[in-house]
Amino acid sequence: MKLINSIFSVLRFNRRNWRAVVLCIFAATVFWFLNALNKTYTTNLTFPLTFEYDRQSFVPVKSLPKDIRLNVTGNGWSLFRRSTGVKIPPLEIPVERPMETKKIVASNLPQYFSNQLEGLEINHVLTDTLYVNLEPKTGRWIKLTLDSSSLKIKKGYGLASFISIMPDSIFVEGPRPIIDGIPEPVGIVVPFGNIDEHFMEDVEVQLPSSDFLKRHPPTVAVMFDVEKMVIVNDSATLVISNVPANVWPVIGRKKLPLKISVPENMMNRFKPDSLKAIIDVKKIRKGEKVVLPAITGLPPYAKVLHLDSVKVKF
Repeated sequence: MKLINSIFSVLRFNRRNWRAVVLCIFAATVFWFLNALNKTYTTNLTFPLTFEYDRQSFVPVKSLPKDIRLNVTGNGWSLFRRSTGVKIPPLEIPVERPMETKKIVASNLPQYFSNQLEGLEINHVLTDTLYVNLEPKTGRWIKLTLDSSSLKIKKGYGLASFISIMPDSIFVEGPRPIIDGIPEPVGIVVPFGNIDEHFMEDVEVQLPSSDFLKRHPPTVAVMFDVEKMVIVNDSATLVISNVPANVWPVIGRKKLPLKISVPENMMNRFKPDSLKAIIDVKKIRKGEKVVLPAITGLPPYAKVLHLDSVKVKF
């Protein structure tokens, strides 16, 4: 028991003694750390990377590598500074012939970095191969249209005006293969749903591989009117056009029932007697055919929802 009490009496410190012990430990740690940084070490480090090329004439088709991993030997101070990444400039790789340079193998990389790694010696490159894809920069005007399949109009409503896009074309810059491959016109996708009133919004022009393209402007204004639609069940008079001489086609009916939707504000312009179902015989080969007539006399923006086909024989 006396032995245990003696041990505790040795370990018993007041506050002043504890502060002295902590300061001693801290001083020893700092001394050890500073001494360790003065030694030479070998380790693997990741370095930021940049490529130098004629940026006015060439652009990347795919993202260029952003870093490279090297096995290096150097002073502890240099390695510590590099490993923390504080204010470390990226390693530069010059690309003098962009059209010809598609990849840079690991064995060729040390020659680029020999003058950029002060205080460090490259033992070997851990990154296998760097792939580079640069193409000539070009540009062209692209015509725009609206992707009608993207319109999400509220049920029971429909278009009641032309669709206006301003501007109706944009200038696009980027790699020549991508620019040349853009189909025209480009469809504008409206990212809004349940539309039931006048629409006027700025919409982004979406292009393939847009990360490598510059659009001027990137957005356009899209405007159109939406109205509540009225369903009308009526019939249209069958009319035969372009009948050849000495030919009389046989049709089993004179009226054709149909269902149409008409914008509510245009119902006063709707005249059922003006509806005609046109069959152009010139477009039909002789014999017995089933034909879907073309409807004329509809109000603007009215749509045919249902129409029977007609059997024609001549």
